[in-house]
Amino acid sequence: MRINLHKHFALFLFLIVSAILFPKCKTENIPDELPNILWLTSEDNSPFLGCYGDEFATTPNLDKLASEGFLYTHAYANAPVCAPTRNTILTGVYACSGGNEHMRSRYPKSDLVKTYPEYLRELGYYCTNNSKTDYNIGNFDDKSVWDECNNKAHYKNRKDGQPFFAVFNTTISHESCIHKSIPSEELRHSPDEVPIPPHHPATKEMKHDWAQYYDKVEDMDAQIGKWLKELEEAGLAENTIVFYYGDHGGVLARSKRYVYESGTRVPFIVRIPEKYKYLFPEKKVGSRVDRLISFVDLVPTLLSITGIEIPEYLQGSAFLGKQKTADPEYAFMFRGRMDERYDMSRAVRDQKYRYIRNYMPYRVYGQHLEYLWRAPSIVSWEKAYLNGECNEIQSIFWETKPVEELYDTENDPWEVNNLAKDKNYADVLERMRAANKEWVTRIYDTGFLPEADRVERVGNESIYDYMRSGKVNLEEIMNAAEIATLGEVSNLETLKNYLQSEESAVRYWGASGMLILGEKANAEKETLKNTLKDKSASVVSVAAEALYNLGEKEIAKTALLSVLKNPNEFARCYALNVIDCIDEKSPEIIEGVIDMIENAESNTRNKYDMRAAKWLIDKWGLDPDEYPVDFAW
Repeated sequence: MRINLHKHFALFLFLIVSAILFPKCKTENIPDELPNILWLTSEDNSPFLGCYGDEFATTPNLDKLASEGFLYTHAYANAPVCAPTRNTILTGVYACSGGNEHMRSRYPKSDLVKTYPEYLRELGYYCTNNSKTDYNIGNFDDKSVWDECNNKAHYKNRKDGQPFFAVFNTTISHESCIHKSIPSEELRHSPDEVPIPPHHPATKEMKHDWAQYYDKVEDMDAQIGKWLKELEEAGLAENTIVFYYGDHGGVLARSKRYVYESGTRVPFIVRIPEKYKYLFPEKKVGSRVDRLISFVDLVPTLLSITGIEIPEYLQGSAFLGKQKTADPEYAFMFRGRMDERYDMSRAVRDQKYRYIRNYMPYRVYGQHLEYLWRAPSIVSWEKAYLNGECNEIQSIFWETKPVEELYDTENDPWEVNNLAKDKNYADVLERMRAANKEWVTRIYDTGFLPEADRVERVGNESIYDYMRSGKVNLEEIMNAAEIATLGEVSNLETLKNYLQSEESAVRYWGASGMLILGEKANAEKETLKNTLKDKSASVVSVAAEALYNLGEKEIAKTALLSVLKNPNEFARCYALNVIDCIDEKSPEIIEGVIDMIENAESNTRNKYDMRAAKWLIDKWGLDPDEYPVDFAW
C-alpha cells in the first residue's frame, strides 16, 4: 500500500496548528493513574463536629473520616451565603471579581473564565453533580458543564475504566431546617444543655433552635456516612480522593450572611488513599493541617492534582499536588446584597486575626430580611432587644456598625471584642487594612460600583470583562470608598469634590461619606441638594438619606419617590431600603410604595424590590391582600 506522505504531513501540520490555536487545557506531570475524586458537601454549617473539638456534636462518620484523612483547621468560604460561594467554587474567581457577589444576581460570566468540570472533562473525567447548582450566573446553563446533573447523577454511570469526579450535596443542615420547630421532647440534643454563644440571648426559642440544629448536623453526618459506605461497597475507596466540606457557615443569626468566623469558617476534610501518598499535606494520616485555605483555591487544587497547568487568571492557590504553593498569609471574604437587603463588607483572615471593613457602616447588622426572619430564634432575639433584655454584647447586632473590626480569633472565637481602636493592635490593624486594599484592587472588585449603576453601564457584557476594559478607573473609585467610609470630618472638602466627579461611583462614595458624617456634614446641605439631580439613582438615594437625617425631610422624600419610579429594579430596591432605615411612613411615601407595587413590571428578575416593599407593607400594618403582587420566593 502506498502512503501519501504529503497528505499525512499536511494532516500532522493541521493538528499541530489546531492545538496551538485552539488549546483545550495544558497538562503537565499527569499522574500515571488519574484519581477518582468525590466531593461530599453539606449546606450552612460551621465546624460543629466532634473532630473539631465540639463535644456537644454527634458526628461519628465525619470524625472517622478525619481520622483517616486530613482535617483543615483554617478553611473558609469566601462568601457567607450559598450562590456567591458556589460561583467562586465553580470558577476559581472570587464572585466579587466576576461581578456575581450579590445574592442570586445572575450576571453574565466572562468567556475567559472556565469552570472546573470543563477542565476535568477535557482530561477524560466523567463529571456528575447530584445535584445542587445555584451558580449565580446569568448567561449560563448550570447543567451544561456536567455529564450528569440531576438527583440521579452518579459515578457508577461512567464508562469502564473512566476516572470520575462526582459531587453529592446534602441540604439537611440548611438554614430552613430550623424554620419549623420540632417538639422539644423529640429532640436528641437538649435545649437546656446546648452551648449558647455570648452574642445570643438564651431565650427559649434560641436554645431550641440551637438544639434542633445540632440534631440536623447529626442527620447530615449520617447521610455523609451512607455515601462513604456506598463508595466502600463499590470497591472504589482505594482509588478515590474524598473531599468533605460545608458550603459556608451557619446557621443561626449572625452566622450565615455575615463575614465572621461563624459565617465563613467551614469544616474541611480530605481523605487521600495510600496509592496517592505523594499528595499528603502532612506525613501522618489523621493530622490537622493549619494552612489557610478558601474556596477560591479549589479549582487550582483540582488542576494541580490532575496535572493540568494552572492558568494565570485563577485567583486562588493550589494546596495539594505538584503545583502546590507556599502557605498563603491571608484568606479573603466578601459580602454584598443579601436578597432584598443592601450591605457591603470585606474581610481578611490570617492565622490569628480577622479584619473586617464595613463599607456601609450606617446600616445595622440586623437588617430585617424575610428569609432570615423565618427562624423563631431571631424573632425572639429581636424581641428581647426591644424589651431591654439583652446585654451589651447581645445588643451590638441591632446597632450600626463600626467602619473597621479586628478580632483575635484564638482568644475570642465568637468575635465579640473589637480591637480596632485598641492602640496595642495598631500595627495589626494597619497591616490587615493594607492587605484588604491590595486584594480588592488586585482582583478588580466589582462591588465598589453600585449594583443599579452596573446594570445600566455594563448591559449584557460581563462585569469581569468590563472592569478590565479600561472603561473604569477602579483605583480612583476604591480610594474614594476608603476615604469616604473613614467618617473623618477633615475629609469633607474631599467628599464635596467627589460629588463633582464624572464617575458616578465616585459620586456615590462621596454621598456615602457625607451620610456617614451625619451632623458633621451639615455645612454641605446645599451640595447634597444639588446632588439630588444626579443621573445616578444610587447617588440620589444616598444623598436623600443624608439630607433626611440632616432635617431636610420633604426634599429627601420627593427624591426617594422619584427613584421608586425608576425602571431599574435594583434602584427601586435600594430606595426602599432607605425608606425603611429612615423609618419614614408618611402618607405620600406609603402612596408611592403602593403605586410602585401596582405599576412595576410583573417580570422583574428576582422581585427584590417587591420583597422590600412587602416588608414595608407589613411594617406599616397594611393589608397585603389589597395589592395584586406575587411576593412568593
